[in-house]
Amino acid sequence: MKITLAHSPDADDAFMFYALAKGLIDTGRYSFEHTLSDIQTLNSHATKGVFDVTALSVAAYPRVADRYQILSCGASMGDGYGPVVVSRAPLSRDELATATIAIPGLETSAYLALRLYLHPDEPAVHAVNFDEIGARVLAVDYDAGLLIHEGQLTYTNEGLNLVADLGVWWKEETGLPLPLGINAIKRDMPEEAKNDVARLLKESIAYALNNQRDAIKYAMSFARDLPEANAQKFVNMYVNDLTLNLGDTGLQAIKLFLGGSDAWTPAKSKTLDILVANNNC
Repeated sequence: MKITLAHSPDADDAFMFYALAKGLIDTGRYSFEHTLSDIQTLNSHATKGVFDVTALSVAAYPRVADRYQILSCGASMGDGYGPVVVSRAPLSRDELATATIAIPGLETSAYLALRLYLHPDEPAVHAVNFDEIGARVLAVDYDAGLLIHEGQLTYTNEGLNLVADLGVWWKEETGLPLPLGINAIKRDMPEEAKNDVARLLKESIAYALNNQRDAIKYAMSFARDLPEANAQKFVNMYVNDLTLNLGDTGLQAIKLFLGGSDAWTPAKSKTLDILVANNNC
């Protein structure tokens, strides 16, 4: 049985899927066809149900809850760290609210976190390829930029100033990790297959955590020229115990995060409870 599996071309996702991509665990009757794409594109594909299993922004889940079930393994959460807002010169929170901000996508969790941070103000934002944001801020195209992925670790090298770390802010406000990415599986897949795929995904993550040297070496090819020490740091930030299993803490964080979104409704919130309760990852 072929399973189409989509994730981002980033070091943390590559680390998680290392064992599956390299055939290092027994997948039995299942074969996995990997597709790599940026998270905004994957969010869009999920509205059409393109892949059996897909990485997804937490913020995008309400739009695809009718098609996909959240897997309790494979999540990326920032526990006291997360996407960062940067600028050429220091900006206050009030100044940021009236600034033009480059963001990595309207459906990304980073953008939802920014909206919650600036609420009730609505920032003036422009969607830009995530790996171009820092350069566009330096080029004076935008007043500020919202950085994800390895940009969170390298912005000071580019001469950019930190305005806010949204993961720090969220932790201070809620005491919870900031939910950014999840893996989701098609609802209409047979239950046995869903359970098996969830188990295999968890095995892949556990294999990488138990074989970090080899998994990091593989992930380096997706690290966009990050030094190995930074790639290791980035992976360790976003592949952790909550990646193996969301648990009560992760679920509480997701519900609270989405509860601040006008896209979330009580009906969808009830659906989330049912999905997670029935998940066997």
